[in-house]
Amino acid sequence: MSKSVTAAVVAEPGGAFSLERVSLATPGAHEVLVEIKGIGLCHTDIAARDGFFGLSYPMVLGHEGSGIVVATGAEVTSVAPGDHVALSFASCGHCDQCADGQPAYCVEFGARNYGSGLCPDGTSTITQDGQLVTAAFFGQSSFATHALATERNVVKVGTDIPIELVGPLGCGIQTGAGAVFNSLDCQAGQSLSVLGAGPVGLAAVMAAKVRGCTPIIVSDPDPRRRALALELGADTTIDPATGPLEGKVRAVSGRGVDYAFDTTGIPSILEEAFAVLAPRGTLGFVGVPHDVTATMAVPLVPAMVSGVTVRGITEGDSDPSTLIPYLLELFRCGKFPFDKLIGTFPFSDINAAVAAQARGEVAKVVLVHGAPSSTGSTGA
Repeated sequence: MSKSVTAAVVAEPGGAFSLERVSLATPGAHEVLVEIKGIGLCHTDIAARDGFFGLSYPMVLGHEGSGIVVATGAEVTSVAPGDHVALSFASCGHCDQCADGQPAYCVEFGARNYGSGLCPDGTSTITQDGQLVTAAFFGQSSFATHALATERNVVKVGTDIPIELVGPLGCGIQTGAGAVFNSLDCQAGQSLSVLGAGPVGLAAVMAAKVRGCTPIIVSDPDPRRRALALELGADTTIDPATGPLEGKVRAVSGRGVDYAFDTTGIPSILEEAFAVLAPRGTLGFVGVPHDVTATMAVPLVPAMVSGVTVRGITEGDSDPSTLIPYLLELFRCGKFPFDKLIGTFPFSDINAAVAAQARGEVAKVVLVHGAPSSTGSTGA
């Protein structure tokens, strides 16, 4: 029997989120029903709202949910009702990449996370007045009071941390931290330039601080975010409006940096990032460009003779079942204060929250149901 829940529904490209009653299917054999307590607001949600993935309207988005398990399917063994969980991306569990511990590169990643939004049989986990609603975004569609997820994309977490705050670990924060810990595997004493001090870039800064990287250089036009980057572990920050990036980075690092990490998705900035690399340096990028066909110009001869690497990164090369608990352990030790990024808004104020994040008033919005256990920071 389906469950009546409240969800934030988008009816048209770029449209406002409207809180409406919808019907949520009962858990299948490998599914988990979660009462959502908090949901991070990610740029990817806004891109999907605006039609970037070509999903059909109406739709229910949200992919950084966290909450409490209400019910499980008959084959679920890793979580039980009452468990606190973070929701992350979906993966198949049986392809070569999943078997190799790389679910972020699952061969079915696209279909399972931002494909048609429908089940393989053409049905949907969410309906409204008998009509199909595009759902299962990143295997969860957690802009709602309750969400269905698969066992593979829920991660059990401890009860000692406010559950409404942990959702962003499932995507944006794990992407930035995982880029440093996994994708780039930055080591103590190596240098890192981070382009863009949004939540992904700031997560990378915190991870680089944990690894002992030096110097950690952050470029961002917003003075509030540059200040937050310094608070979280950056050694120096750069306002890109004050001149070319290469000269400013090399003034700090001397020979260039071992690693550059771009979160902007802007081709011209990526090209600047390439130019700041030291010999055998690596440029990693995660930013989603406004134009899906965008390209970056790489000067072939300099790339060859300096032995640099350019690589794309999905979800920080993370296995959420291991990285999320690790990040929470670092948080408990005071080494990964991701809560300083967060500003909470009531779920009912989702449109105001979207606008506030777009204006740069808060680094990471988390929408909460009911009174939050902690409000985190509402700074940039």
